[in-house]
Amino acid sequence: MFHLAQEDKDDWWEVEALYDLCFAPGREALSSYRLRDDVDAVAGLSLVARDNDQILAGAIRFWPVRIGAHLALLLGPVAVHPTRQGEGLGGFLIRESLNKAKAIGWDRVILVGDAPYYSKFGFERLDNVVMPPPTNPERVLGFALSDGAWDNVTGHVERYVKG
Repeated sequence: MFHLAQEDKDDWWEVEALYDLCFAPGREALSSYRLRDDVDAVAGLSLVARDNDQILAGAIRFWPVRIGAHLALLLGPVAVHPTRQGEGLGGFLIRESLNKAKAIGWDRVILVGDAPYYSKFGFERLDNVVMPPPTNPERVLGFALSDGAWDNVTGHVERYVKG
């Protein structure tokens, strides 16, 4: 059994260590990280999952981005500790966080990922939305939290800093 909680400042180093363990070296060189530079993660949506012994099993983060005049959530990274993979925790983190995002009023979510995996949760390829290079356009996926949320949303994904 896993206990889900909002990530707080005391979790930060442990979550970063999990991301380092789960992703290739140089993960922070990816173009999606430029959208996160000097931007705070969205409060209430960056979650950690701990087991009954309070050991970190998984984590997910969201960041605000802008596509033209439209705001969106950038999902990622999401990671599950290698010893806990195959237990459905990644899907649990994604579903729970999407439900929370919808409940607090967000309309759309974007990510860069594998379509066969994320399509299980309702993500679809976004043909008219461009992530910073060198992102493969085939991996730019979106999820609508409200009806028609991606209708007429086109353009380049940019950092969003509250002004």
